[in-house]
Parts: sequence; structure tokens; C-alpha cells
Amino acid sequence: MLVHNVKGFRAGPDAAAAAAAEHVPDIAMITEAGTRGRLRRYAEALGMETAAPSLLPLARTVRNAVLVRPPWRIVRFHMHRFHASKRFYPRGALVCVAGRAGYRVNAVAVHLGLAGEERRRHAEELTNLTAGLHGPVLLGGDYNESHTSPAVRWITERYWDAWAQGGDHEASGATFPSGDPTARIDYLFASEEFRVDGAWVLSDDAAASSSDHLPIVVDLTLD
Repeated sequence: MLVHNVKGFRAGPDAAAAAAAEHVPDIAMITEAGTRGRLRRYAEALGMETAAPSLLPLARTVRNAVLVRPPWRIVRFHMHRFHASKRFYPRGALVCVAGRAGYRVNAVAVHLGLAGEERRRHAEELTNLTAGLHGPVLLGGDYNESHTSPAVRWITERYWDAWAQGGDHEASGATFPSGDPTARIDYLFASEEFRVDGAWVLSDDAAASSSDHLPIVVDLTLD
């Protein structure tokens, strides 16, 4: 699994794809996905199918996306815009049901805001939303706060924090800023049906130059 804030693909879709290509993710949860054209080029470079709303240039919309690699396929998806999200910087969750033979997974790409009280409210709204989903749940994205802050703590009480379960505990897990990461603000959370076999922050030159956030890769087994 891959989680990455791609910063609108300002470094180019090919650069963002190159940062992840070696790790061939089955499912990717992307935030700040830019325009539909750039997202399509990124997906084509990785050989993945895209679930995303209409991403028109300059439109004030939530730019989250979920991508899946065959034999996984997109069953259905919808965008949930958080209540009272800021007009010019809307936040929300792209909820995608991904399937393959015998399996269904809810992959949710999440982007929380910059204000602490807004994040706290939206974290509760998010878990209310996911409580109504059927089957295993993945919540990946840019949460804009540390693991000790209220919104992330709220989610951690309900889902596994993949880094805490399977990351290198001698490393910080920091993802931002990519050139000299000091803050862990990007996460993958998983429901209890998953076993976390490993989690890594990609920090090579390709990853660092692809965005201002470093990507996270997580190896999961669906029990």
C-alpha cells in the first residue's frame, strides 16, 4: 500500500510515479492530486486504475484519489466532503471499494485541514463515516498533525497505526518536509482484519524530489 501527498504533481507525474514504481503498490491513497490529466498520467505510469472526482483546474474541490493495480479493481467510489470545511481549502475523504476475487476493501484517501479544532471535528466525522462501511478499512493520507495530537489520537483509538505496528522503531517515520523531514503527519490506518508486516518511509532522492511530502509504503496481509 502507498500513501503520498503528491503536491499537485508540481514535480511532474512521472517523478511521483518513479518514487513509488519499485514498490508496485496494490492500492495507493493520494492527496493533493492536481488535475485529472496529471493524475491520469501518474496512474498510467504505474499501471493503475483511478478513483477520483472531476478534478478541473482552478476548481475548489477535494483533490483526493485512490488507485488500484490489477487484479484489484474499483467497484465503486464517492467523495465525502467534511462538514463546514473551508470554502477555499476544502477537505474530505475519497471512499473507494476495491475488489478482487473473494475480497473487498474500503480504501479511504483522507486530507485533514490546518486548523486543530477543524481536524478534531473531521476526525470524528471520518470515523462515523467509516463505521457504516462493510468490510476491512484502510485510511491513508495527510492528517497535518503529529501522532500525539487530538485528531490522530482519536483515529488511533479505533484503527491500527501501520507505522506504530510495523515501522522501523529506530526511525521517526517523519514525512514532512521531504528535504529534511521532521514531522510525521502522513499515516496509514488499518482495521483489525489486517496484519501489518512492515512500514517504510521512502526517503531516497527520487522520493524527496517528487513532492514536499515523502511517501509511505506499507506491507499488509488481509487475514
